[in-house]
Amino acid sequence: MPKNKGKGGKNRKRGKNEADDEKRELVFKEDGQEYAQVLRMLGNGRCEATCIDGTKRLCHIRGKMHKKVWIAAGDIILVGLRDYQDDKADVILKYMPDEARLLKAYGELPENTRLNEGIAGGLDEEDEGAASGCGPRVRKLLCFAKFVNSMDDSTMRYV
Repeated sequence: MPKNKGKGGKNRKRGKNEADDEKRELVFKEDGQEYAQVLRMLGNGRCEATCIDGTKRLCHIRGKMHKKVWIAAGDIILVGLRDYQDDKADVILKYMPDEARLLKAYGELPENTRLNEGIAGGLDEEDEGAASGCGPRVRKLLCFAKFVNSMDDSTMRYV
């Protein structure tokens, strides 16, 4: 067998373009484009998203973004609308969470749009109804966290 003279495999090549950490310019929609929120990932480079105009569309992830930009349910994306198919669109760009917050602050996204803040944000008292849509483990964890926060020093000794 020939001797390996390379400097690594595909994982080394994959980590080459990790310079995406710096801030990029905020991209606004143009005509023929729309903001959307991902409902669910379907696989095969496709996702189902609700556009800001209220229509549900099947979105195709471009080859440029495929396996480079990871899209999850709840993400805000920019889609290009198709002239010939109204129920389908193409994903042009995925907004980072801070960019999505800026879009909402500028009034580009409606106020009722719920942005994915992740688990670190936690739930407020008014968001407890949203926890009912979670699984049983998450509900138990939220209930336990609420219990621990409500305890004082005298009851802490017995736990």
